[in-house]
Amino acid sequence: QVQLVESGGGLVQAGGSLRLSCTTSRRTASNNGMGWFRQAPGKEREFVASIDWRGGSPIYADSVKGRFTISRDNAKQILYLQMNSLKPEDTAVYYCAQALRSTSARQGNEYRYWGQGTQVTVSS
Repeated sequence: QVQLVESGGGLVQAGGSLRLSCTTSRRTASNNGMGWFRQAPGKEREFVASIDWRGGSPIYADSVKGRFTISRDNAKQILYLQMNSLKPEDTAVYYCAQALRSTSARQGNEYRYWGQGTQVTVSS
């Protein structure tokens, strides 16, 4: 059984910040890229950010570039998403996911396991 657990979501006003965390196990994440996706009500799940297995080569959706930062602490096996300058359009359930391979990836079908999500709500 693979476990990915997100935390850190909440309600924040536009312009504010949140940091999401995703706890992982060594056997599920040590050698794999990791990513963040989000899904708003009535919309398809979309890519947010990804990072390779060493914590390098971060990639971001254009909509969050310059505002969000993905990072990971492999010693603690925690994936982070620092979200600054939040906008109402960022409101969604945010999911962390483990990639099939060691590289960062943009496509949902390049990920093997998914967390259950954490709600982020940004008020106007």
